[in-house]
Amino acid sequence: MDVKIISTADGSKSLFVPEINETYHSKFGAITESKHVFIESGYHFINKPVINILEIGFGTGLNVFLTYWEQQKDQRKIYFETLEKYPLPENIIAEINNFKLPEEKDLFARLHQADWEKPVKLQDDFILCKRETDLLDYQADRKFNLIYFDAFAPNKQAELWTEEVFQKMYDLLEENGVLVTYSAKGSVRRAMQTVGFQVQRIPGPPGKREMLRAIKPLHAL
Repeated sequence: MDVKIISTADGSKSLFVPEINETYHSKFGAITESKHVFIESGYHFINKPVINILEIGFGTGLNVFLTYWEQQKDQRKIYFETLEKYPLPENIIAEINNFKLPEEKDLFARLHQADWEKPVKLQDDFILCKRETDLLDYQADRKFNLIYFDAFAPNKQAELWTEEVFQKMYDLLEENGVLVTYSAKGSVRRAMQTVGFQVQRIPGPPGKREMLRAIKPLHAL
């Protein structure tokens, strides 16, 4: 997949995919968007000392990167599994690693250098496992408390936002598990509700009025 490096409004780098005319992150700020959607609305919504996280769309690794630094603050135990069908080439990864602090640059590099298909210990209480696959082919060995759904937008890759996809994610979650995504499209919300999610429309990041947070109810069938 051909990609071009872009700068976003908060100074962080992202990527543009000409083939589908889509960016990996919001032009209003890659870090700003990821923090709002996945960290503030997802990670901090979970009140558990141990969290299993599944990410759909490893991409630039930004969501793993930000989750790691939050975990350093609260010292929770994290297992983070992330799926990516099209890993980025090394030259692109090196170019978007524009973090200022040496420890940030080092972590970002380590995320991408970590082996695929096996758990890698980033530190004692943070395990990362990268899988080169798509969601419907993915076979999990555990249930998750939190899903970061960071696929390309519904109008760009509609096949990633179907009832079948949301059913798969619903089944992968523990009861009371949470899914967060930047999209608030009506068809997305209805697909979530059809498979059993309780869906909340909550304030979105800059440039988006709303986003969705979906919860798998207790005693779900």
